[in-house]
Amino acid sequence: MAIARGLVHNLEYEGYEVRLASHGNAVMAMFAEFGPDLIVLDMMLPGRSGLDILEEIRASGSEVHVIILSALSAEKDKVSGLYAGADDYVSKPFSLREFLARVESAMRRIRKAKAQALETVVSGDLTISPEEKQAVRDGQALRLTPKAFELLLFFAQHPGRIYSRDDLLHHVWHDEYDGTARTVDNFVLQIRGQIEAEPSHPKRLETVHGMGYRFNG
Repeated sequence: MAIARGLVHNLEYEGYEVRLASHGNAVMAMFAEFGPDLIVLDMMLPGRSGLDILEEIRASGSEVHVIILSALSAEKDKVSGLYAGADDYVSKPFSLREFLARVESAMRRIRKAKAQALETVVSGDLTISPEEKQAVRDGQALRLTPKAFELLLFFAQHPGRIYSRDDLLHHVWHDEYDGTARTVDNFVLQIRGQIEAEPSHPKRLETVHGMGYRFNG
């Protein structure tokens, strides 16, 4: 715990808001309440292993940045952690300066991704504003349900890529929906009805047969 408290002190000194979970069983509740941008996770927490916690975080659909900090320094331990979804792995003993540099590097990428996520997307006569949660086509506001708006925004932010129904459920619904993947089709129809000149012959949001959907930006 002395190392953990020392890291908290140094991270707070650098200007970060920090929460410390001293027991493995407390991590997920704190994660849900705090909603961190980055997690520093010890692999050998009391009560529950860091690897188990990491697997649950990723199974929830969260893409929060995770740095593993562990005394387990063997290659197989690092590989296990990275395969489980860690973004970085730091072995003990470690350099405090290097650790803080890794955190700052990760936070720069996180801040950049957040800024990009809030950027207005313009595609022809279609303008989508994430901050205002509004989509406008040729000067007219579209009437979309919140989930349909999220789906349209995701497509517009990733033009030219093909996504299966399961991909879209993972990225937009975050695996919180336990119904049929065909639900995606209903939302696609809703979107097409408002962004396509001919919804029955879509050109903007097209079906790639046997694969999924693609947004042509």
